[in-house]
Amino acid sequence: MEITEYVQTLEREGGLLAGAAERAGTDAPVPTCPGWRVADLLRHTGAVHRWATAYVAEGHPERLPFPEGPEFSGAELLTWFREGHADLVRVLSEAPADLQCWTFLPTAPTPLGFWARRQAHETAVHRLDAESALERGFGPVEPAFAEDGVDELLTGFHARGRSRVRTEEPRLLRIRAADTGAVWSVHLSAEPPRTVRDDAGTADCEVTAEAAWLYAALWNRIPLEGPAVRGDLALARLWNDNSHI
Repeated sequence: MEITEYVQTLEREGGLLAGAAERAGTDAPVPTCPGWRVADLLRHTGAVHRWATAYVAEGHPERLPFPEGPEFSGAELLTWFREGHADLVRVLSEAPADLQCWTFLPTAPTPLGFWARRQAHETAVHRLDAESALERGFGPVEPAFAEDGVDELLTGFHARGRSRVRTEEPRLLRIRAADTGAVWSVHLSAEPPRTVRDDAGTADCEVTAEAAWLYAALWNRIPLEGPAVRGDLALARLWNDNSHI
């Protein structure tokens, strides 16, 4: 995806998140984030937006402390969220292509590309959380964007040493997007998962579903279970129990 596409998606998803949060009310519980209310979700996502904005706007070369969200709630909190989201969209839209700043995943060719991609998915996943507070199901996630988010999760987040998705003996988990044709082979072992975009080898467990379903399931917004999962179900349970970011 192009940087402009990520920024457009970020703008749309932030609007959807705020709209769902406003309809649910800031005191509503968020089923996909046990223990959180909508106010917690807005504070967290709004703080992430401001954190990202600082890197892009100021070119910080090292990690910054994560900011605290405000204590207010209701309409005031929604206004604070919307202001920070708009600032992030503006800063990403205006940033130079050769921006240099700190990043934390080796999954984008440039820092600007990294922050545009990361914030688009950060916001989209939390949009699902806001919608869960309405208890009406999730709105759609565009297939190509969902595929990209699965890829960022598997080849970026779970390539890091902190991933807890590990097995005592080598196992192979295959993820297949039925609508986009994307395939990932996740090689599990006592080391961090190693993911490649191929269809090689016999999988111990295979998950086949539309990209939007995979997006929600692999980001732990719905359980990785049901008819989409075939083979050794223990690997799906391993993911459910240990893959939270």
